[in-house]
This record gives sequence, C-alpha cells and structure tokens, in this order.
Amino acid sequence: MELDQGVLAAAIVVFAALSLLVVLPLAQYVLLALLLGYVLYPLQRRLAPRIGARIASGSLILATALVVLIPLGTVITIAARQALQVYRAIRSGNLGVDTVEQFIGEQFGVAVDVSRLLGEFNPNELVNVVEGSGGSALFGGVMKVFGGLSDVALGLTVLLFLTYYLLVDGSASMRWLRGVSPLSDAAWSELVERVDQLVWAVIVGNVAVAVVQGVLTGIGLVVLDFPSAVFWTVVTVVLGLLPLIGAFIVWAPAAAYLLIIGRPVAAVVLFVYGATVVSLSDNYLRPVIGGREAGLNPGLFVLGIAGGLFVFGFLGVFFGPVVLGILKVVVELFARERAPAGPGDGGRRAS
Repeated sequence: MELDQGVLAAAIVVFAALSLLVVLPLAQYVLLALLLGYVLYPLQRRLAPRIGARIASGSLILATALVVLIPLGTVITIAARQALQVYRAIRSGNLGVDTVEQFIGEQFGVAVDVSRLLGEFNPNELVNVVEGSGGSALFGGVMKVFGGLSDVALGLTVLLFLTYYLLVDGSASMRWLRGVSPLSDAAWSELVERVDQLVWAVIVGNVAVAVVQGVLTGIGLVVLDFPSAVFWTVVTVVLGLLPLIGAFIVWAPAAAYLLIIGRPVAAVVLFVYGATVVSLSDNYLRPVIGGREAGLNPGLFVLGIAGGLFVFGFLGVFFGPVVLGILKVVVELFARERAPAGPGDGGRRAS
C-alpha cells in the first residue's frame, strides 16, 4: 500500500510538472479565463436555472465581449485619429514646432530640427530596403506577423472555451477539488470563504482605485481645458490599475505639454494636482480598500501587485496579491490544524 502511494505521489509530481509546461505558454489567457469565470459566475448562478447553464454561459461571454470590444475599439479609433491629426499638425507647423524646438534648446541645450526629422521619414526607403534584401526580409516579417496572429487566435480560443466551461462546470470542479482535498469540512469551508473574500477584495480594490484616479485626472484636465480630456480619462482608468506610476504616465506628460505650448501656470497647477490629489489617492486608497478587505498588510498588497506584474504580466495586478494572500491563509490554517487540542476538545481535533 505504501509503495502504491509513493508511485502515485511521484506520478502526480511528474505530470503536474508536465502540465505546467503545457499551460505556461498560454498562462495569460488561462489567468484571464479564471478571472472572467470568477467575476461572471454569480450571474451564471442566477441565469442558469432560468435559461440553462450552457445558454447562460454563452450569453454572458457574448455580452462581456461586446462590453469590452466596443469601448476598446472606440478608444483605439479615437487614439489613431488623434495621433494622425497631431502628426499632420506638426508637419504643417500648426502645433507650435518652433516652440517645441525653442523649449528643448533652452532646457537641454540641444538644437533639434523637429520639422526636418519628421520630413526625413520616407516610406519608400523601407520598400527599397525590403526589395534590396531579395524579399527575405519581407517574407520573414510576414511570417512573424502571421505567427503572432496564430498565437493570439489560439490563445483567444483557449480563453473562450475555458471561460465557458468554468461557468458551466464551476460547481462540479469545486466538488471535485473538495473530494480530493485532505482537509476537514470546517477547514475547507473556511479556506474557500477566505479565498473568495480575498479575490473579490483584490478585484474591487484595484478597479475602484483605477476609476477614482481616472475621474480625478479627468476633472483636472477638463478644468484646465486640456484637449481630448475624455479620451485621456479613459486611458488613465486603464493605466490606473498599475500602482503608483499608472496615472503619472498621463498627467505628467500632460503638464509638460502645457508647459511647452506656453501655459506655465496651467502646467504647474496640473503637476501639483497630480502629485498631490491623484497620487495620494492611489497611495491611500489602494492599500486601504484592497489590503484591508483582503486581510493583507498594505505593504504586502503593494508588493503582490508589483511582483505579480513581473511574474504574470498585466494580470499580475490581480493575481500577485491573491498568491500572497492565499499563502497567508494556508499557513494560518496549517498552524491551527496542527496546534494541540485544548482540554475541551477531548484531546482531538475536528477531522
């Protein structure tokens, strides 16, 4: 019996490692599927008894895709249109190129001919380079593009299918995990409850802080009559998921732009406003909303976000604190389970 258990344990370790190798190339899509499945499951649980589990799952995925893709497509379209307008304005000299050149010269002591730099770009040179390489560069570029597109298509397929079956079979998966877990009923229930609270706090905390930062930044831009304030507000909400530096990427260059175009008072006001109101809202709200609700020390919460970005990419904003939080929960449960039973327990722990 002990030999059989040893062989099975070794097999579990080996195939767990192999499974990790299989999943790692698609880790971002798998993590996103887990996140979407968790967020959508409460709705799935309400809709499934009325219209069926499969129809409810498909409807929720379709609705989520529309909610995400339509605003994303709109923002990308606006960004591309505004970028083209800026480029044309600079080429025609309507955006104060002389002012930009003068500012760079005064501040950095470097003479830069912006108009010439923009005018030297010739798309025909790129074509000549490609043609001169005998077509190999073009072929290699095309293969890279199609290779990247195929990877994205495969990842999106995994994302859709995994999210769908997480919604359809989520309860069954939890029952399977409970069946193979060696934990007592009380320990399992507490683990699930605390992890659920942790994940929800991390999601709500990060999203709430990002929205608050975006709104605060947008208010400052509107008051100072900054161009495309609504667009930059949306950008700030997205970047606001990153701790400390998210909104800074928007308001700091905006202040520099105002300074360059000859509005120093507005530039100083925006910089001070961003460094105090916007940044302090991040420093205060993120640890308080996320860390306190998740039961994590604020320092560990921010550490989880920063470390998660390195390990998991952008989704590490959510999964980094969750990993540290689950470790804390598991250690606490382990310490409690192995503690000696008190006199009132009859010398036994619950099993």
